Amino acid sequence: MSEREAMEFDVVIVGGGPSGLAAAIRLKQLSPDTSVCLVEKGSEIGAHILSGAVFEPRALNELIPDWAERGAPLTQPVTEDKFMYLTGHGSHQMPTPPQMNNHGNYIVSLGDVCRWLGTQAEELGVEIYPGFAAADVIEEDGKIVGIVTGDMGITKTGEQGPNYAPGMELRATYTIFAEGCRGSLSKKLMARFNLRAECDVQTYAIGIKELWEVPAETHRPGLVEHTMGWPMTDGTYGGSFIYHWGDRKVSYGFVVALDYKNPWLSPFEEAQRFKAHPDIRKHFEGGKRIAYGARAISEGGFQSLPKLTFPGGLLVGDAAGFLNVPKIKGSHTAMKSGMVAAETVAAELAGARADEPAEYTTNLSTTWLWDEIYRVRNIRPGFSKFGKWGGLINAAIDTYIFRGKAPWTFHHPHADNETLMEVDACQKITYPKPDGVLTFDRNSSVFISNTNHEEDQPGHLTLLNQDIPISVNWAKYRSPETRYCPAGVYEIVGADEGEPRLQINAQNCVHCKTCDIKDPTQNINWVTPEGGGGPNYPSGM
Repeated sequence: MSEREAMEFDVVIVGGGPSGLAAAIRLKQLSPDTSVCLVEKGSEIGAHILSGAVFEPRALNELIPDWAERGAPLTQPVTEDKFMYLTGHGSHQMPTPPQMNNHGNYIVSLGDVCRWLGTQAEELGVEIYPGFAAADVIEEDGKIVGIVTGDMGITKTGEQGPNYAPGMELRATYTIFAEGCRGSLSKKLMARFNLRAECDVQTYAIGIKELWEVPAETHRPGLVEHTMGWPMTDGTYGGSFIYHWGDRKVSYGFVVALDYKNPWLSPFEEAQRFKAHPDIRKHFEGGKRIAYGARAISEGGFQSLPKLTFPGGLLVGDAAGFLNVPKIKGSHTAMKSGMVAAETVAAELAGARADEPAEYTTNLSTTWLWDEIYRVRNIRPGFSKFGKWGGLINAAIDTYIFRGKAPWTFHHPHADNETLMEVDACQKITYPKPDGVLTFDRNSSVFISNTNHEEDQPGHLTLLNQDIPISVNWAKYRSPETRYCPAGVYEIVGADEGEPRLQINAQNCVHCKTCDIKDPTQNINWVTPEGGGGPNYPSGM
């Protein structure tokens, strides 16, 4: 075993999204002499972030007040909001809920926003290492003292290949985990320190995203349109967003809550057939799809926030679950949590303390972030509790009558992996075949995500029990992983011969984490692949 190189920092940040970058910038603003290192598993900052964001600049205004003068890529203000309810053949425009009012917001390439934030961080002296996946934590005497980056050049058989290079130990007084939704180390830390002992289970959704280039006559720069209704059934929470921005670009996303019950449901196929709706296809006709991706989203809200601190570290952004679900926004809340984390850590370092940064939660509780997340806490669980129409009524009562301060809190009663019904109890869903113009298959979609993994490396989609994919998933649910995965990673072969087996095409993985969340027995465990692997969304995407 090769000895690992070790580097020492005051603070190590895991993840180069909005929360991690905001934390890095704020730390250097407060304490220029503090040494800060940020690692990002993507090949560059922004490589794993596909467009499709309406960006609320509230946190950015606080972090970098002169962002416009510095050239931040916020150039397309929202000019029109629409909220539509779809039926199978038509649509009805509904009043836009106040949480979805986007006055003063911008439609952005979030990847480019992160690239710009990365530049600001580097100018302040932050050391940024893209292409380095944080593979494990370093714990000593019950305290997290840094992370280990993944080894490079390990073969499929677990041996050291000709290009082998051991991962590095990045040691720190404090480690900030900004991995995003269902981060692999964050999940490990929650189990190790029992961080979820006093909160609801986290609940998730999967967002299928596409980026289109459309004709000028179709393009409506600044339009933000959200939908609910068809094709989701009354018992399935979901909807879409369509944003017109940039140089004839349209960002499209379809979101399906992962507490759905029918194992035949395919979020990817729902996202494809949705585009064929007569009132939706007009956004895409004559256009060309230029990028594709998918990502899980934390939807649990306030009551699903875990304990945020542990000895030597803390959670920020969507790693903790700071998403405003009814607002359909999380970048501003992620950034604010990173900023508060930085302020807390800077104060701890100045006081020469090196234990658990417990003041982080107290400090957060006095901010607009905490108030914002608290006020919408009943809306998402209301849809699970009352169904689509009851959920809408509950949302209206909670918003307009109680203004988010109802004297009760609804809870999430079950984890998403516990909700599937057995296949014989559910109606099979038959999806139309893709036409290759408006609707597409998984393989062509993965191709335009620029997803790539080194072929000769250990699989990063691991099975805890090799028998369960057939004895449980196939037998009871007809292998739902072949449908909830949006990238064709999971495939059943040999079924026609009466000997079904699961084949894992890990090279297709777009790092959405859905399998890690929805697998009925939690038998699939997503771990970090070799650094730089996964999708690569270039600038402008």
